[in-house]
Amino acid sequence: MAYPDTYYKRTMADGATRPALSGTVECDAVIIGGGLAGLSTALQLARAGKRVAVLEAESVGFGASGRNGGFVSAGYATDGDDIARIAGKETARKLHMLSIEGVDFVRDNIRALGIDDAKPVPGLMSVLRYDDAASLKAYADQTRHDYGYELEYMDRDAVRSVLKSERYFQALRNPNAFHIHPLNYLRGIAREIERLGGLIFEQSPATATALSGPEKRVKTAGGEVRARDVVFTTGGYTGGLNGRLKRSFLPIATYVMVSEEAPELIASAIATRDAIGDNRRAGDYYRVIDDGRRLLWGGRITTHAASTAGLVKELRAEMVGTYPQLAGLKTELAWSGLMSYARHLMPQIGRMSPGVWYCTAFGGHGLNTTAIGGKVIAEGILGASDRYRLYEPFGLVWAGGLAGLAVAQLTYWKLQAQDWWRERAA
Repeated sequence: MAYPDTYYKRTMADGATRPALSGTVECDAVIIGGGLAGLSTALQLARAGKRVAVLEAESVGFGASGRNGGFVSAGYATDGDDIARIAGKETARKLHMLSIEGVDFVRDNIRALGIDDAKPVPGLMSVLRYDDAASLKAYADQTRHDYGYELEYMDRDAVRSVLKSERYFQALRNPNAFHIHPLNYLRGIAREIERLGGLIFEQSPATATALSGPEKRVKTAGGEVRARDVVFTTGGYTGGLNGRLKRSFLPIATYVMVSEEAPELIASAIATRDAIGDNRRAGDYYRVIDDGRRLLWGGRITTHAASTAGLVKELRAEMVGTYPQLAGLKTELAWSGLMSYARHLMPQIGRMSPGVWYCTAFGGHGLNTTAIGGKVIAEGILGASDRYRLYEPFGLVWAGGLAGLAVAQLTYWKLQAQDWWRERAA
């Protein structure tokens, strides 16, 4: 079993490499971080005719943006009632509408740019691990009423006809959601940025910044970018370059594994191409990939360095506990990646000071939220809208440092225990 490499890197359609920054570059905006938030920002600015430069410490999509489960669906990791409690009901509604727009934004980019290698597949099933049909029907009715958004209710028989597991009860299917090969999507966006005249520099970590004047400066080992606006989109891989940003989130590791090729065995357990996520607050997510030949399975989080091999044993235990018929399915690849989580469990999107922007903390929110974050930051820079202000109630609050990490790990264990008891009481 191979751990250092990722499935997405092995299967990326575009193997192009990009140069490191050398010398001085002058532009309208410099984006620090070549993940989904950074590239979405750069794309929208380039589409508006702005000169943009992206600085990436490794390669495009190296971080969690290019190694995740590939889910594109509306909503946030935070419960809608919690969002409304903090931001108000109307702001919560507008934020949810932004998340829906994010789904369409990713889909439209795939179509418009011909990113066929992103391989979008429609459908997402959110399944219950205990019997509670009434709550799902009520949620579907509320979503339809509040947002005009249709979710398909599936009873237990319908769920178990496609998911051959005794663990599952009812589900809501979202036909508008979809799942993709995230790294190929990112590399398609990068190609379009460059086609529009934007510059992307790889192996170019930012080492210093000067942000106080009207002209911002960002230095790397090989050069310097000068621009009116600078955007920080570094996520879980943020270093000490911006102390305020680094203190505002926790780096959390998540884990993914991909099976060997075994289409008949996989089909004996999972007879759908929909992506699947369970309702546990510390749950699993998975989807069949490669036209049914492999299974991608993700879950588990840690707040400290952990052995990927050890976590894979836990993931496999979850998989086999859900689908005993997959006990013989071998894991071929596995990897981990760092996400950023804010204490309030919402994205952090906004302006730090004139010309200094941030777009981060997308752990658990999905590709659509990360993409729409980049879009609204670009709108702010262009003066086209101030929609980024909708996220102001969820700002750069201190995440608690080492104590915050300890609390996060304890909270995760608590959620696991609550899930365990709830399922057994059902």
